[in-house]
Amino acid sequence: MEIGNRKFLADSVMLVSAMTLIDAKQYDFARDRRRRIQIISILIVILVLGWLVWSHRNWPEERVVSQFFDALQKQDYETAYGIWMHDPQWKQHPEKYSQYPFNEFRRDWGPGGEWGLIKSHKIYGSATPKGGGSGVVVEVMVNDRAEHARIWVQKSDKTLTFSPY
Repeated sequence: MEIGNRKFLADSVMLVSAMTLIDAKQYDFARDRRRRIQIISILIVILVLGWLVWSHRNWPEERVVSQFFDALQKQDYETAYGIWMHDPQWKQHPEKYSQYPFNEFRRDWGPGGEWGLIKSHKIYGSATPKGGGSGVVVEVMVNDRAEHARIWVQKSDKTLTFSPY
């Protein structure tokens, strides 16, 4: 009987330590609701941040174009040319820019140019060409005209040129 008692005691210890459905904790609806709200909130924050990053992906290029048109609006063509060439010290070495010299730039962007005297501008949008590319096309509404100026901004060095698109 001692052997039987030992076996009986070992089985009873095992039964005491095992958990049954009757011993399970009661389901906490409030805890589950808080967890669900946390998960949904985190997903919403991730989606909003993702959208913000995506919608401002060309912000540096748009900013450069805005600075360029700000200088043109002030009729500060020398500063605008420095922004166009991404070289504020362009006067020290004008021979470096013989492909598009300052006098030609002033003819294109000055009062007698295609856009006339620039009184207002607004960045309308920007896009990377299909298939990728090394730059961004920034579209600008100039003087509230229906036709928009399209400026190509090279991503690597932020130089500006006329858009091929």
